Amino acid sequence: MTFRALVLVLAGAAALSMPAAAQLRATPQLGSPAPARAPAGPRPADYIVAVVNSEPITNNEVRTRLLRFEQQLAQEGAAIPPRQELAGLVLQRLISEKAQLQHARETGLRVSDAMVDQAEENFARQNGMGVAQLHRRLAAEGVDPAAFREDLRNQLLLSRLREREVEQRVKVTDQDVDQFLREQAGDAAPVELNLGHILVAVPENAGEQQLREAQAKARRAQERARAGEDFAGLARELSDAPGAAEGGQMGLRSAERYPTLFVEAVQSLPQGGVSGVLRSGAGFHVLKVLERRKAGLPGATVTQSHARHILLRTGPQLTEAQAREKLADFKRRIQSGQADFAQLAREFSQDASAQRGGDLGWTNPGMFVPEFEQAIDALSPGQIADPLVSRFGVHLVQLMDRRAARLSEREQREMARNVLREKKLDEAYAQWAQEVRGRAYVDLREPPT
Repeated sequence: MTFRALVLVLAGAAALSMPAAAQLRATPQLGSPAPARAPAGPRPADYIVAVVNSEPITNNEVRTRLLRFEQQLAQEGAAIPPRQELAGLVLQRLISEKAQLQHARETGLRVSDAMVDQAEENFARQNGMGVAQLHRRLAAEGVDPAAFREDLRNQLLLSRLREREVEQRVKVTDQDVDQFLREQAGDAAPVELNLGHILVAVPENAGEQQLREAQAKARRAQERARAGEDFAGLARELSDAPGAAEGGQMGLRSAERYPTLFVEAVQSLPQGGVSGVLRSGAGFHVLKVLERRKAGLPGATVTQSHARHILLRTGPQLTEAQAREKLADFKRRIQSGQADFAQLAREFSQDASAQRGGDLGWTNPGMFVPEFEQAIDALSPGQIADPLVSRFGVHLVQLMDRRAARLSEREQREMARNVLREKKLDEAYAQWAQEVRGRAYVDLREPPT
């Protein structure tokens, strides 16, 4: 995937509320195979395919998004729906996005420049570069950095809108939790998999010789993996897939979130088993079952984090930019030994943890808002993150320690409640998105090509 294709993934990263939605997902990654190109021949002149209230959607917008989803599905080994069907799904997705963004702006919802700065910094850091280098890469690929930031702003705006509009609709009862725990204790509980993945990419329009060479390379990888060689090392050496630099782990997820090709290839394999060589539109794949377990609760043990923070709430007397600058100064003083984190928290932090020196205690996964938890997950014990913005204000966060801990019965119920809440949020979002779409005036013009 070129860097241009990569950054386009950001536009519309939220899930579709349609039956094919699970297939239309994409995660920003560097180092992916080259994308499929548009069909040969002259590109049709751009034209309006739909108008949402007064805002147009053009054929080129649909084509850009369509190509991206086709690339991502091919890389994952998933079946690609017929182009006309996929184009229709993409168009409906864009209509839904436009309607939601208009609703957000009409109701006065805004995303500050500081939040966009933070998202841009996170994106750059995740891809091993600074913001200045990111801007140079964007320019080299013909992507306007200002347009990239606007995409980020739109995604943050949509996220905040969903939090405000959807979360209040969701309630999880004790009866829901009881039923969920009974289901997870049964034999019919769904399975979660963590697969290791090696992809030997095949260029578009590859000749027979290239196909034979790629297949032979995949077979060598398979043989070395089955002989006991470290799979993560093989992925870093041989794979063209996203995540190869991290050892090829695809992450623990439900089987339904993997391509059918992958699930069928590993369904009879034990944990530690290595698949045969698989063929997809993206190339040749080799898989290893790194972990297999019942879905739902994350097992009897979890990784807990012990963190502390300083929170500055923003308002007329303190802007986000000023709060970030102040906390960045705190970080410099703490790291140079000129100040103590706990003392600064007692003096300046504006939440209940201030009297404990900002100490948040030991917490299970899912206890914090996503932006806060992501910052903690990225830290090693003792590290302090750069100031981050959440819905509560601006934070300076330090991870103090991590540990594996068994869940008590109360904690298991709380974890079950969180899992159920996420599921209900997905369902509530789908209903809410349909309502927003239904209130919008949509004028469908010529179909996309």
